[in-house]
Amino acid sequence: MKVQTGHNVKVHYKGTLSDGTEFDNSHRRGEAIGFEVGSGRMLAGFNDAVVGMSEGQKKSVTLSPEEAYGQHNPRAIKAIPRDAFAEDFNFEVGGLIQGNGPRGPFLAKIQALEESQIILDMNHPLAGEELNFEIELVSIEDVVPYNDWTPTMKKAELLEVARSRGLRVTTKSTKAQIIEALGA
Repeated sequence: MKVQTGHNVKVHYKGTLSDGTEFDNSHRRGEAIGFEVGSGRMLAGFNDAVVGMSEGQKKSVTLSPEEAYGQHNPRAIKAIPRDAFAEDFNFEVGGLIQGNGPRGPFLAKIQALEESQIILDMNHPLAGEELNFEIELVSIEDVVPYNDWTPTMKKAELLEVARSRGLRVTTKSTKAQIIEALGA
C-alpha cells in the first residue's frame, strides 16, 4: 500500500540544517512520530514527501525556508519591559522563554538584555533555515472516514471534518464551499 491523504502513518526521521547540524531525530527519542497525512500537523513539504511512500521506504527531502518556517522576520523582534516578568526571573541571552500572548502560547529567544527592557526574537528557531529530512516510513493505517457531518453543523466543525479528509479548505472558505468540498 502507498501513502495517501487521510492515512495514519508512523515515520522515523532525522532533520538537519544545511551545515549538517542535527535539529531533530525521532530515533534518538526512541519513538516514531505518528500523524494523519494531510491533517496540517506536519510541515506541508514533509507531508507531501510522505505521500506515495511504501512501508519500509526511505526518502530524503530538502525544504526551503518558505516551505518550512519562513524567512527570518525582523518585525518579530520585540522589546518587552522588564517589569512584565517576575522579579526573580533569570534572564540569559540565547535562552528560550515560553509565554502567552494575544494569539496564544509562544516561544521566544532572548536576544539582548537592556536596562529597562528585554529584546525577544519571536521567530521560529528554524526560521530562515533550509531543512533536510531523512524519512523512513514505518507503518501505514487506513483512516476510518468521518461521515457524520450535516449541512446544519457550524462552519468551524465542517472545516475540521474537511481538513481531516485532507480537503484543501481554509478559514476563508465559505460554509457553502466547505459543504460542496465535503460532498464531492
